[in-house]
Amino acid sequence: MIKRRISTIVIIFIGFILQTTALHAIELADVVPNILLILTVCYSYMRGRTSGLLTGFLCGLLLDMQFGNVIGLYAFVFMTIGFLCGYCQKIYFTDNYILPCVLVGISDLFYGIYYYVTEFLVRGRLYFGFAFTSVILPEIIYTLIVSVLVFRLLNILEKFLSEKKEEV
Repeated sequence: MIKRRISTIVIIFIGFILQTTALHAIELADVVPNILLILTVCYSYMRGRTSGLLTGFLCGLLLDMQFGNVIGLYAFVFMTIGFLCGYCQKIYFTDNYILPCVLVGISDLFYGIYYYVTEFLVRGRLYFGFAFTSVILPEIIYTLIVSVLVFRLLNILEKFLSEKKEEV
């Protein structure tokens, strides 16, 4: 159990470092995949609501410290996403990539709209069509593509940690 928690924290920090530094080298259409959102959705889907809530809080808090004007806005949206996606843990299948991709897509759409409202709409910028077609939609597509790879890697890690747990 401790190994799973430590591995989750390490993976979140690696994802944060990748999202804020290295992935800007491979950005497409001026967007990068939202690795922390993928991690939040995947962990909540694989482990349940509580794990999703805590993972979302940590991911959101890291984003708040790096980019946020107010501490807690990203943490709130990531916690909400993690908690809601955790309801799908009851139908968790390791071979099925359709439901995690749908969850990532819906969550990224929710995150994009939330980001638009808190960063642009509040300041009086009402160009939602432009924001949707130039930022939100490309980020959803790019994040969906990367989410398949990340979900597969996390499944392999979960199987490895579960096998070690059963051996003991």
